[in-house]
Amino acid sequence: MIYLDNAATGGFKPISVQNALAAAVKTCANPGRSGHSLSVALAEHVYDCRKLLSELFDGYGFERVVFTKSCTEALNLALFGTLNVGDHVITTCLEHNSVLRPLEELKTRGIVDYSVAPLDENGNVSPEAIAALVRENTTVCAVTAASNVTGVCPDLAAVRKALPERVLLFADGAQGAGHVRIKMRETGIDALAIAGHKGMNAIQGAGALIFSDRVNPRPLLFGGTGSESHLLSMPEFYPDRLESGTLSYPAVCTLFEGALCVKARLETSAQTLLKLTANLLSALSAMPKYRAYSKPNPCGIVSFAHCGLPSEEVAETLSERFHIAVRGGLHCAPLAHKALGTFPSGLVRASFAPCQSMREVNALVGALKQL
Repeated sequence: MIYLDNAATGGFKPISVQNALAAAVKTCANPGRSGHSLSVALAEHVYDCRKLLSELFDGYGFERVVFTKSCTEALNLALFGTLNVGDHVITTCLEHNSVLRPLEELKTRGIVDYSVAPLDENGNVSPEAIAALVRENTTVCAVTAASNVTGVCPDLAAVRKALPERVLLFADGAQGAGHVRIKMRETGIDALAIAGHKGMNAIQGAGALIFSDRVNPRPLLFGGTGSESHLLSMPEFYPDRLESGTLSYPAVCTLFEGALCVKARLETSAQTLLKLTANLLSALSAMPKYRAYSKPNPCGIVSFAHCGLPSEEVAETLSERFHIAVRGGLHCAPLAHKALGTFPSGLVRASFAPCQSMREVNALVGALKQL
């Protein structure tokens, strides 16, 4: 199968990641929970991963890197762990349900209210539109680093400058992390959620929340941490305060190796994906039955519609007849599709990996012509 669904889960893991997973599965010990040498060695490797992620994303120190099972969990931890009764949140119509549903739940509970910034004429969200929504009780602005529908990347640095200093900036890095350079301190990002299994080359079950000293999330889970076990309350220090239970050591190992690959190849990978998306968009522009909703981007995402067929039918046909994997539908981002005018039918999304080439572009274009 030609796999063009990398925005959902990266389909190609580097050899170093595969080897790390195999080695971790063979290791039978609980990192940091016991005092024997094997447990201590594994805990040191976990520390190495925290340190690497903090350095890669210009973070705030290893202790403020918390591992989660997904970007969704990281976003829930940031939002539920930070927001209080009476707070107001600004978000955008580009956001994934991993941001929208926690905010809607908090609103339903009567804890917060939130406002949604619209798209501008370029299909992006302007800092001015976000700034116009600020209220006296606004405490958080949650913005994606890259849209999972179109691949567009909001200017997070400009958003930060447009916001009052007191407002925290949270970034959903599910699609951006591993594809675009994200510098938290330089940009002024207070919390960044990442998905290891997408652009970071890791396996499913690998996620992280990286946060500044302006953010002090409350725990969502309570249990063993291997530290301060004499207390019935959670430790007050990070990362232990937010990491109850046994970490997925295999996931952490793959995230470490995946992050090393990103560190070495980020710019090269971005150029490859810019080229592939540009070539596919050029081909689509010459096909009158299709309309594209993306621009060339370093996240590898191209979304488009067929003038006469539903997106999910196109995706199903590509899979069954041509053995090409894409995704149709709303991509868990309903407000983005409403803003684009593609709700409820959605779009077909092809998403590339840096290891792919014009071979995959040509195969998809050939199949689309036959449709």
